[in-house]
Amino acid sequence: MLELIHAHEVMHMMLDSGKSYTRETFKVDLAEKFGPDARFHSCSVNNMSAGDLLEFLAERGKLAGDIHGQFSMDPLNMCSH
Repeated sequence: MLELIHAHEVMHMMLDSGKSYTRETFKVDLAEKFGPDARFHSCSVNNMSAGDLLEFLAERGKLAGDIHGQFSMDPLNMCSH
């Protein structure tokens, strides 16, 4: 059975890294940390790819910057539930 990684875990990984990402480096870092076939979920959406998760985070205003350029985790927009 495939384990789903919660989006909160990814957001904390991004924040802890202090890095800025591109789409490609985001996907590479997720594959390195969680495996190349990792799938992700949130409180409301299940079974997302890394690309789906990136879109999800951007749509909800969780990121600082532009997902078509460079972006990072915006700590002011992290939920705490």
